[in-house]
Amino acid sequence: MKYIGTITAMLALFISASVSAQENQEKEQDKISYYEQRAKEDAVYEQSLASNNDEDEKDFWKDQKRYEKDLRKRDKEAYKAYMKGKQDAYAEHAQHCDDHCHHSREYYGHAHFYYTYYDYNYPRRTYVGTGVRVSSPRVGISIF
Repeated sequence: MKYIGTITAMLALFISASVSAQENQEKEQDKISYYEQRAKEDAVYEQSLASNNDEDEKDFWKDQKRYEKDLRKRDKEAYKAYMKGKQDAYAEHAQHCDDHCHHSREYYGHAHFYYTYYDYNYPRRTYVGTGVRVSSPRVGISIF
């Protein structure tokens, strides 16, 4: 009888842990999709931004960079999702943006960053170095 209670408690603990893990995974996925969607919306706004005042536009981009920097400090996974969304949105816009698009110099400077964004915290390649040492006898030649 004692074993049945222990087995039941262990089974209940296992089930509750698996349900909790699944809920956390769903929340993480919701957070990632939220930040990707937010990035796409921000990119659409940035692409439609037409400011006659250079100072206002510089302030806007400064605020945007500050937001991205704060997001990176606060939550790296959300930042990665946000930057992926921005990169996708800018790449999609570049497909049909030609002479009819009139973007500012500031825009093109920041757009270049989004086109070429790569998370440098994760190396693209991993190198494994191996050192092999083979000992050989020393041979000396002398005249005497």
